[in-house]
Amino acid sequence: MSDNTLGEYLRARRALVRPEDAGLRVTGVRRTPGLRREEVATLAGISADYYLRLEQGRDRNPSGQVLDAIARVFGLDATATAYLRGLASASGSGAAAPDRARGSRGGRSDRVPTGTLQLLDVVGLPAFVENRAFDVLAANRLASALAPGMRAGENRLRTMFLGHTEQGRYPDWEQQMGGMVAAFRSSIGTRVDDPAITSLVGELSLGSEDFRRLWARHDVRPLAGGTVRMWHPEVGELELRREKLGIGGTDGQLLVLHHAEPGSPSAGALALLGSLAAGAAGGAGGASGAGGAGGAAGRLGTTSSTSYDLD
Repeated sequence: MSDNTLGEYLRARRALVRPEDAGLRVTGVRRTPGLRREEVATLAGISADYYLRLEQGRDRNPSGQVLDAIARVFGLDATATAYLRGLASASGSGAAAPDRARGSRGGRSDRVPTGTLQLLDVVGLPAFVENRAFDVLAANRLASALAPGMRAGENRLRTMFLGHTEQGRYPDWEQQMGGMVAAFRSSIGTRVDDPAITSLVGELSLGSEDFRRLWARHDVRPLAGGTVRMWHPEVGELELRREKLGIGGTDGQLLVLHHAEPGSPSAGALALLGSLAAGAAGGAGGASGAGGAGGAAGRLGTTSSTSYDLD
């Protein structure tokens, strides 16, 4: 990837802002998509030459005041503004990020704590653990039954953009794709030059036009939960709430849970899915998990979890 990540972000966001949305009057035909550099500079209260240097990477130390002014011109929210500041900080220091998102595969940062594995067994909801690169490190039986991309050992980006099993499960597919890519950018932060991240982005870009299009937008969204609408071939339509909880003592691991409104049709469908998954696992002799998860499930008799070691 380019070493001018700040400049790439500025160019991408500038191209997405319509002049009229920035309060500019449009006359004649414009060959430039979005705003011109001089228009951004004027609206931000800086010189056109200085803004050009920022985009070209010839000046990598903009002040917080300048960044906030540019963020206002681009209409960035708090999450995107924080991301912009992070890019500027990393660019100005000239140093690589101190930790790695996927380069530590097999290291302690990708090992799920034992307590979390046990929690997957007893929580009674579809739940899995993911790292910054959206590798699914561990999942319980309900999560594995809910969607292919939630199974241990999968990468949720690969499943979404390179697989052929996810699209029919989400009525709002375009929204799901955009949200996933924007959350991925937020997750990796300034780690875009990590070799493992570079490899993953390259693989996705070569294999998916949708990913290339969405990645080029440089959208950033918080790693928060939200409502997810799904269709499951065995239990039908589901409307679930997704919660993401940080796991202490790890390098950005998240516990992702799905739950339904009590008493709703989705709650009934989720309960049915749990029964079907438990029956299937019982007929197969039960599931076993790495890292002690299978033992916990056997003792507790709940939704057996599996974990995936990235060694």
